[in-house]
Amino acid sequence: MKVKRKIIEIDEEKCDGCGQCVISCAEGALAIIDGKAKVISDNLCDGLGACIGECPQGALKIIEREAEEFDEEAVEKHLESGAPQKPAETLACGCPSTVIQEFAPASACQAANAPTEFSDRQSALEHWPVQIRLVPPTAPFLKGADLVVVADCVAVAYPNLHRDFLKGRAVMMGCPKFDDVNEYVEKFAEIFAAAGIRKLTVVVMEVPCCSGLPMIVKKGLEKAGVDMALEKMVISTRGKIITRDRLA
Repeated sequence: MKVKRKIIEIDEEKCDGCGQCVISCAEGALAIIDGKAKVISDNLCDGLGACIGECPQGALKIIEREAEEFDEEAVEKHLESGAPQKPAETLACGCPSTVIQEFAPASACQAANAPTEFSDRQSALEHWPVQIRLVPPTAPFLKGADLVVVADCVAVAYPNLHRDFLKGRAVMMGCPKFDDVNEYVEKFAEIFAAAGIRKLTVVVMEVPCCSGLPMIVKKGLEKAGVDMALEKMVISTRGKIITRDRLA
């Protein structure tokens, strides 16, 4: 049933697909589609405009028009379908995906004899787990670490991931399109508040759905009250670094 009510309108001419509004929408009513923010369904938008202040381009506004009524039950189902369940701290089966592991560093002799280039049989990964959802904020490998946050697809597209991004760093991986954005923000806020991260790098793909990951990490910094710049690197679908920016 349609009624005349307040709802969000997006000016696609102004929208640059940054994804900041998506992060701030608690109902999950917004998504980046074909490089532009869009309202997924009218009944998911409460029309209160929490997303408006997050748009750097001023592309969002509240208007009054005929639309489906806001449906809290639909919102709950939508969030449940798009938000994976939180894993237990440790599964009864002892699954290695939930067990913290730090891989022993090389001895002085081993380090002296290590090749300067990594072959296809050598890994630079120094800990486990790596998925954002599975890494606890208290993980010892995060303490004072140089942290690199990597979009999932980068691992497939960028051939020198281990050599260029993992060696000597803690790594966390995830997908801002398919995972729970609010859970990510909370997780990073807890990490930045407790871990004393020294350096922060975010590596994403050039596709629009990846654009939200740096914003998620920035939201985590802001929520933790930590003033730290981050380096943002964008990888092309052909596996090349196409931009490298410093975000204050």
